[in-house]
Amino acid sequence: MKTTLYIQHLKCADCESIIIKKLSDLENIYNITIKLQYATVTFEHETKEDVAIVKQTLSRIGYPPYGEKNTFAKKSKLIN
Repeated sequence: MKTTLYIQHLKCADCESIIIKKLSDLENIYNITIKLQYATVTFEHETKEDVAIVKQTLSRIGYPPYGEKNTFAKKSKLIN
């Protein structure tokens, strides 16, 4: 399956690199692409549960999907 999410705080190539690195570490997530101009991340996955895991991961690293509550503490950070 293929899913595209609109995400918050996507501003630069560093953001893109962080997201790709973190999502690539997840099981069953592959072919990750990001479009900075549209603030989207697209990826392929095996199950609907994989999408929930991606959303949780994005929120944890500071790039929550649009529509999710975003507090100051969750704003994007450069994470190793």
